[in-house]
Amino acid sequence: MKRLETQFELARKGVISSQMERVAEREGRSADYIREKVASGHAVIPANHAHTSLDPIGIGGDLLTKINANIGNSATSSGLCAELQKLAAAVELGADTVMDLSTGANIDGIRVGILSHSTVPIGTVPIYEAATEVEDTDDLQAQTLLDVVERQARQGVDYMTLHVGLLRRHLPLAEERLLGIVSRGGAILAKWMKTNKAENPFFERFDDILAICRAHDVTISLGDGLRPGCLADASDEAQFAELDVLGDLVHRCRSAGVQVMVEGPGHVPLDQIQMNMERECEVCDGAPFYILGPVVVDCAPGYDHISSAIGAAVGAMHGAAMLCYVTPKEHLGLPNAQDVREGVVAYKIAAHAADVARRRPGARDRDDAISRARARFDWEGQFDLALDPGRARELRAEAIAEQSTQSTTDPEQTNEEFCTMCGPKFCSMRIFQEAKDQ
Repeated sequence: MKRLETQFELARKGVISSQMERVAEREGRSADYIREKVASGHAVIPANHAHTSLDPIGIGGDLLTKINANIGNSATSSGLCAELQKLAAAVELGADTVMDLSTGANIDGIRVGILSHSTVPIGTVPIYEAATEVEDTDDLQAQTLLDVVERQARQGVDYMTLHVGLLRRHLPLAEERLLGIVSRGGAILAKWMKTNKAENPFFERFDDILAICRAHDVTISLGDGLRPGCLADASDEAQFAELDVLGDLVHRCRSAGVQVMVEGPGHVPLDQIQMNMERECEVCDGAPFYILGPVVVDCAPGYDHISSAIGAAVGAMHGAAMLCYVTPKEHLGLPNAQDVREGVVAYKIAAHAADVARRRPGARDRDDAISRARARFDWEGQFDLALDPGRARELRAEAIAEQSTQSTTDPEQTNEEFCTMCGPKFCSMRIFQEAKDQ
């Protein structure tokens, strides 16, 4: 049976696939433009041949900014039903991809359930499942990791985070940090290398991994096992030593016909974000950059979705292609469906702000339309155009309900003609409209 080609291989041959056509439609670009971006490696279309319910998207620095929502159970919380609720909430509010980061019971069943229900690309971190198959992660075998990668690829996973660039020589650099290694996959591999006195098995067997990913068109997301976990560790020698290795791995992926993107830093001060984005672009030859946040202050537990959305907007404005959301539960616990909603909306705002700033085609159309609706006091029009229509309607209804029964409002004027903050007398838009009419 002839092997199906990857989107990257097709694009380099000059072939425009149905997935490229769909991405072009969603981006407001020509199909040939999308093909050229994929062929250059500056955009990827995560689209496993086995994910038949997928509605393809493109991820690239010159495309609309995408966001990812993480879901998944833990050893102490959640199951398939709860994870499907999180998936539905994420997709409803506009998450472009979803990662299943399950580390608890029934990982295989949860992933299969998510894939069967998802129209968006699904990503995973294979080392998480591999770690559950052994009593002690120091006993992990390279073949176990490969088996998990292949099983997930056959099931339809569209992209995988693989911590290939964290090498033995980097460990002394990480030991000098305030928080060391905060990546779960990175920490598992670091301990494994120290205990077994051997090189990273992902790195040692990378050619085998490439063969699996090429066969199923799984996009590799090169994980940042040495991402900074606090501001004190940002932009240090360890982070950039791993980035240099990731740059080499990008070329190995492309040479093998495999789509590839690169994951970026986690906690970075605002003034260092632009430098980080530009350095990644240079080192990794324009491969799409997929960033976690970055979180810009360390002292806001409970509000890290806000702190990180600030960093995410700046990162996307300077070239990041996809933003991995952060929820209010970051650093505190496993997010529930409501946390997922709040994280997705915060990141939709960040992504949209960056697209407006970068003048992406049609990016500001929604903003101009909602402004026209506001000028007409068209509340339903405003709700329909909102990033979270349900929340907007909820707050409007709450404000009207809180109005005092002793209100001095002219009974001939209705709540449709003003908001309860200004009231009719101090509504600037009404006052200005009256001035225009005169």
